[in-house]
Amino acid sequence: MQVNPVPYAAVHRRDFIQSAALAATASALAAVPGISAAATSTRSLKESAMSAKATPYVPMSSDNAALVLVDHQVGLLTGVRDITVAELKSNVMSLAKAMRILKVPIIVTTTSRDSMWGPTFPELVAALPEINIIDRSTVNAWDDPKVAAAIEAMGRKKLIFAGISLEVCAAFPAITAVGRGYDAYVPVDACGTFSQTKREAGLIRMLQAGVILSDYATLAVEILKDNSRPDAGAVYGALAMPFAVLVGQIAHAYGK
Repeated sequence: MQVNPVPYAAVHRRDFIQSAALAATASALAAVPGISAAATSTRSLKESAMSAKATPYVPMSSDNAALVLVDHQVGLLTGVRDITVAELKSNVMSLAKAMRILKVPIIVTTTSRDSMWGPTFPELVAALPEINIIDRSTVNAWDDPKVAAAIEAMGRKKLIFAGISLEVCAAFPAITAVGRGYDAYVPVDACGTFSQTKREAGLIRMLQAGVILSDYATLAVEILKDNSRPDAGAVYGALAMPFAVLVGQIAHAYGK
């Protein structure tokens, strides 16, 4: 019996890429020591993807988004091994500066600042001088009444979480947010953790829970939305993308 091949055009490109990405993620994690075969099953990932496809996507904006920075503390930075500390600090600073320009509200919280993990790294404090940093003892930032009240008071349904460590300080409140009906985003390059295994386990758990993973620049550009905005140059400059500003300057010069 001859089976006619399915024309390539009949395969929905997004579904094909999505399925391939999910399979690749599961395969990669299966090779990581300490992660069981059950944990690398693609079933939960596919279920999350199917749920996301059934819901029309509403882009982030300055009116519906907020940023929550969790535990970017000096003591925790010393243990980060999945990204260089210099790059991580630069990414977090860029994210915070861009969101400030875009008028996205920001919450900063620490855990056990005075007894265990130390203060927020000073460059971030200097970049957000008006922010009152909320210290807490809970592992999950959302479990702290002050943090939870601050998030709810903003009235935003799209929450961006970044933290150290990725699989705890960013993941726990992001997963909680999803369970409470929010859209939760995690810019993975504005987070750090203590091993590659922990990073990959955290990513797979967030995907299973329906958290949207991205990078810090993409989330900021989504909120920017239109490059003709007067603050576009400042946003790209904050994102450590000086080439974008340079191209704009060249175009402007030739347009004269």
